Amino acid sequence: QVQLVESGGGPVQVGGSLTLSCAASDPSGKSYYMGWFRQEPGREREGVATIDSHGSIRYADSVKGRFTISKDSAKNILYLLMNSLKLEDSAMYYCAAGDRQFWTPTLRPPDYNYWGQGTQVSVSS
Repeated sequence: QVQLVESGGGPVQVGGSLTLSCAASDPSGKSYYMGWFRQEPGREREGVATIDSHGSIRYADSVKGRFTISKDSAKNILYLLMNSLKLEDSAMYYCAAGDRQFWTPTLRPPDYNYWGQGTQVSVSS
């Protein structure tokens, strides 16, 4: 059972930067693909960025060129560096992990087995 704990959210102004972290713990030693998702109240959860066990990365079009996902495999920590933040980036951000087999990195929430509790990002003008 994977446990995921996000941190790093908070208030930030438009154009600012923020880095989210996700500490993962799993005694099984399995390989997972991991991703960041976000959700605003009343809206569906959407994929933001993902990185698989081989290091392949995929971003949502809305964050390409602004967000960077990375992983410290030695420490089991997933990061999301968010630059040039916009008002529409405000949301609860979730870290997730999955252990299924896909040919390409997936940003579909149903493809992920494990979820963190989320960390709030609030962008203001």
